[in-house]
Amino acid sequence: MTIIDGVDYGPLAQLVGRWIGNKGVDDAPDINAESDKTTYTDELIFTIAGPAENGEEQNLVAVKYHHLVRKNENGKIFHDQIGHWIYEPKTKLVMHSLTIPRGVCLLAGGVVTELNGETIFQVSAKSGSDTFGIIQSPFMKEKAKTKAFEMTLKVTGDELSYVETMSLFIYGKDFEHSDRSQLKRVVYD
Repeated sequence: MTIIDGVDYGPLAQLVGRWIGNKGVDDAPDINAESDKTTYTDELIFTIAGPAENGEEQNLVAVKYHHLVRKNENGKIFHDQIGHWIYEPKTKLVMHSLTIPRGVCLLAGGVVTELNGETIFQVSAKSGSDTFGIIQSPFMKEKAKTKAFEMTLKVTGDELSYVETMSLFIYGKDFEHSDRSQLKRVVYD
């Protein structure tokens, strides 16, 4: 069902709730710009944000989220992210905004498809884009520039998985920083 509090959230309704996973893998660069894999647990909480109208022409619906990632080895948080998933029913456009407290924000856009009971959200952003782009602090732009972002998030019932890749220029070279995980919904909100 896509109706929540009288509003049709389309495919975003499937995200609402609290999700927990312990199968995450972060593949990030180390100081030598080599691959450093870290396993993690994560928690995603999606809540409704409501409908929005832009200039009496565009109607959107949105869910907001908070994503916490903890290292398996010590339980410490090493990634904290907030944002929105936004959907335009008329065009089927899906947007994903995110902010991380390292001075990086982005708005990614793409499509959502449904196939054999699975809903697939695919979004991307590029540095320098006027629409789906990346904004970063001067420090991050100089030291760990995010050049591009891609994410595929899949939902099947109470199972959610994602793969995201940030193309970075860090430690003097290009690196594909990726995160992947599988989560289960433990609470509907």
